[in-house]
Amino acid sequence: MHAIDRLSADGFRSSVPDLAVLLADAVASGSSLGFLAPFGPDAAAAWWRTRLDAVADGSLAVWAARGTGGVLGTVGLALEEKPNGRHRAEVVKLMVRSDARGLGLGRALLATAERAAARAGAGLLLLDTETGSPAEHLYLAAGWTRYGVVPAYAADPAGVLRDCSFFYKRLADGPAGPPAGR
Repeated sequence: MHAIDRLSADGFRSSVPDLAVLLADAVASGSSLGFLAPFGPDAAAAWWRTRLDAVADGSLAVWAARGTGGVLGTVGLALEEKPNGRHRAEVVKLMVRSDARGLGLGRALLATAERAAARAGAGLLLLDTETGSPAEHLYLAAGWTRYGVVPAYAADPAGVLRDCSFFYKRLADGPAGPPAGR
């Protein structure tokens, strides 16, 4: 199994080059993460650097799974800052390098974010992903509930508009967990 570690602000800063390679690889392999091709490591590094303040102030937690050759996967957890929403968080930018897919790393990263959310007091998690994608299948298999699909929500890396599925998951350990007796 690969080590999955939460990145401190300094660790995040020093990991930006590896995270950039991972993000560029994910976009090049067709993952819909908000970017259009061509999208290389320089543009990916610039995007990751925009997240540094959020990592430093704790509103964004980022984990990296490392193996030989650098970062193999990552996941983020964006904590809600509004007072009426502190019971929820959003799973963001779950990705696994194309040559490391199919080994259970995505499932392990997702479970890491779920456990951290529960420890942080977030009992309700949200995320979105391209409908019909391998990521959607991962979330369904991990017990997430799809609550809607928006047609033509976002363009994939090739610029083709794709439907987007929106998911939630209630964590048993958090304040928004299932009602007692369930």
